Amino acid sequence: MQQLTDLVARARADADGIGSTPSPSQRVIPIQPALPLTVSEGEVARILQICNACRYCEGFCAVFPAMTRRLEFGKADTHYLANLCHNCGACLHACQYAPPHEFAVNVPQAMAQVRLQTYHDYAWPPAMGALYKRAGLTVALALAGGLAMFLVLAVAMSGSLVHAPLAGNFYAIFPHNFLALVFGVVFLFVMFALAMGTRRFWREVSPANDPGNAPDLPGVRRAASAEAAHDALRLTYLDGGHGEGCNNADDRFTLWRRRFHHFTFYGFMLCFASTGVATLYHYLFDLHAPYALTSLPVLLGTTGGIGLVIGPIGLLWLNLRRHAAHGDAAQRPMDRGFIALLLLTSLTGLALLAWRDTRFMALLLAVHLGVVMALFLTLPYGKFAHGIFRCAALLKFAIEKRLPSRLRLGAD
Repeated sequence: MQQLTDLVARARADADGIGSTPSPSQRVIPIQPALPLTVSEGEVARILQICNACRYCEGFCAVFPAMTRRLEFGKADTHYLANLCHNCGACLHACQYAPPHEFAVNVPQAMAQVRLQTYHDYAWPPAMGALYKRAGLTVALALAGGLAMFLVLAVAMSGSLVHAPLAGNFYAIFPHNFLALVFGVVFLFVMFALAMGTRRFWREVSPANDPGNAPDLPGVRRAASAEAAHDALRLTYLDGGHGEGCNNADDRFTLWRRRFHHFTFYGFMLCFASTGVATLYHYLFDLHAPYALTSLPVLLGTTGGIGLVIGPIGLLWLNLRRHAAHGDAAQRPMDRGFIALLLLTSLTGLALLAWRDTRFMALLLAVHLGVVMALFLTLPYGKFAHGIFRCAALLKFAIEKRLPSRLRLGAD
């Protein structure tokens, strides 16, 4: 116990001395990070040095085995481990040093604060990341409302906001080439912005940055990629490490967070598949919309839309009930902004499908397209980006554990 207390004291002194010249009386860990840490990064480094001495939670998730391969925690390590953390909360309730203990170890909260920082640090362009970080819910709803209103006014000026039924022919309101051009540009921008952010994140945390490990990477990357994809698609680390689920409002385990994430993710992917199949129908088979209710694009879109209603409503319900110690309160507007856009996208899409043969189809179409465009424009700057960074972190973990430890301690 005395050794652990001494380690904590040194970790705190090290965190306090980051960015300043320590006095001779300060007790500082000899290994200093190459780059100065922010306050939230320093807190993660402090906590993980305590966890490294304890290791009670080593079997809970990927964070703790990855942690044990390090003696120091620099900027890249804190970013990697923060995005590897799934914020399930199990380690907080198991920790003997959690608040109100003087060590104040709260891994989920510290990791959430660093994750929020990474969304901003790796955003492209950076100004958008800063804006969304400060007012995620406001920006999301304002952007969706503004774009929807713009399209509604554009339709109204053409005199067709309320019209005779058009048998679901959306292109009678907005020409196909116009929609393909506008949303194609938005999609390419989003993909480029996400690629730029992911590239910067991966170059910082990649195991390939270690010259000693580089020769081994080609032999392990295929197996590691398969494992990372499996863990990402199944949300393996949202089971609490024992299969019973995460903690949310209290110390009881629940699998609902994992289930609602699955509804949301696979609902989104089904909607994306619906758009992809419709594009193939149009350009490859010369089959043009509107499509029958029993057609593949409509079935995929309807199933995905239902998933995107169940999932976001469930995640919002859990978010509102979540224990304050499980996350970062500053991140809630961003979380709820993304959830709100997903829910509005699904609700307006299902409403458009249900009433596409009515005289209000143009109004519903304009609102739906405005919400969809807002959703896509904000994807690189909030909670969607965490999914990309987390997949990269899972890939790094799967590669790293297949390589020899650089510490060479004991049996290593």
